[in-house]
Amino acid sequence: MNTKAEQPKGTNAGDIGKLVLAGVVLVTGIFAYSWFSNDASIPSSVRMLGVLAALVISLAIAAFTALGRRVRNFLAESQFEMRKVVWPTREETLKTTAIIIVVVIVLSLMLGLIDLILKSVILDWLLKLGT
Repeated sequence: MNTKAEQPKGTNAGDIGKLVLAGVVLVTGIFAYSWFSNDASIPSSVRMLGVLAALVISLAIAAFTALGRRVRNFLAESQFEMRKVVWPTREETLKTTAIIIVVVIVLSLMLGLIDLILKSVILDWLLKLGT
């Protein structure tokens, strides 16, 4: 449970302006990539670097908004929680996988047997009784 005080949920005009600016920078980078696609003097790798630069700049602008701070806090808390996870060893993973494979095989054989029995009951007994 998080013991930190909650941040106010409202957004102010400055944050909205920053988010709009970040969107404009990103859209401009994507537009420039497609605009210069017919220009042979500019290689596609340079155009891709322009899009990546626009993405980084727009993320940097968005990081300084209230939404950006909440996302950063979420990522930091997620990293902290991931350090608490106990991952299974290789042996545990192999044993669990083997058990799952055996269970799948047994259940598929059982379902196949049930299907065979139902087919023989319906097709051989019930439909031949009417003739």
